[in-house]
Amino acid sequence: MANNNSKLKVALPQISPVWLDRDKTLAKVIKTIEDAAKSNAELIVFGEGLVPGYPFWPDLTGGAKFNNAKQKELFAHYADQAVTIEDGHLEGVCEALKKSKMACYLGIIERPRQRSGHSLYASFVYIDPVGTIQSVHRKLQPTYEERLVWSPGDGAGLVTHRLGAFTLGGLNCWENWMPLSRAALYAQAEDLHVACWPGSLRNTVDITPFLAKEGRSYCISVSSLMRPSDVPDDTPFSNEIKDLMPEVAADGGSCIAAPDGSWVLEPVTHEEGLRFAELDPKLIRQERHNFDAAGHYSRPDVTQLTVNRQRQSIARFEDE
Repeated sequence: MANNNSKLKVALPQISPVWLDRDKTLAKVIKTIEDAAKSNAELIVFGEGLVPGYPFWPDLTGGAKFNNAKQKELFAHYADQAVTIEDGHLEGVCEALKKSKMACYLGIIERPRQRSGHSLYASFVYIDPVGTIQSVHRKLQPTYEERLVWSPGDGAGLVTHRLGAFTLGGLNCWENWMPLSRAALYAQAEDLHVACWPGSLRNTVDITPFLAKEGRSYCISVSSLMRPSDVPDDTPFSNEIKDLMPEVAADGGSCIAAPDGSWVLEPVTHEEGLRFAELDPKLIRQERHNFDAAGHYSRPDVTQLTVNRQRQSIARFEDE
């Protein structure tokens, strides 16, 4: 049984993808896991859609043009480089985590066979310390231009996971602004919230301490970096994308806030690297003394939330 006073060592990498190259980005993820293992980290978290990268091109190249040859080619390339879990694309990551006895949240662009094998989802994958994928949360509502390439997810991944003395949950990017999605995790005893972002201080600096204080939980915001130099030359329309992309498309801003909203690790921008923190579960119990959103301060007799956690599909088969 877990010791309720056992601290958790967290690794917070802020890295860039090898943009739209699944295998090379996965190799970078595995190397980062191996580096974190040298410092005996027990949990490592990666940014939204890190593998194979965030879709920066719709905003740069007229992504809303319907039936456009350029947009079709870019989407096809993106889909080709996306992660299909059923095909074993994450096996190397799972093996590295098992070897390191480390848990992980990893942001991927998922191309699941269960949903035709061609539509894409921004998914947040939790892998436990024995290398087993325990949940895949598909982003419920892609934001603005993301809807041109990502599909809306479902509630199947709105679950929490026990790790040592902590109960973990995670959401993608602006999902973290959705009160009912947060409430669904609070209701499952979440006390360590992982928010993944494509990379922006303007997102993480305000919401991270806010979510920590609202949930009386630790809140980790993990972001990536992205610069024109991260676009490989063999990417379709790479020269155009590099010319149109700002000098810094994603500046990071990864950070950790304590249950009282104070900084454990302050946001860092423009720097690629790996930082660590030890989280003390005792601080959660101290802050829950006067407010517990899903416990003594809740009124389930007045307000309740219903969550549909069925994995969505267009067909249900009844075989004899």
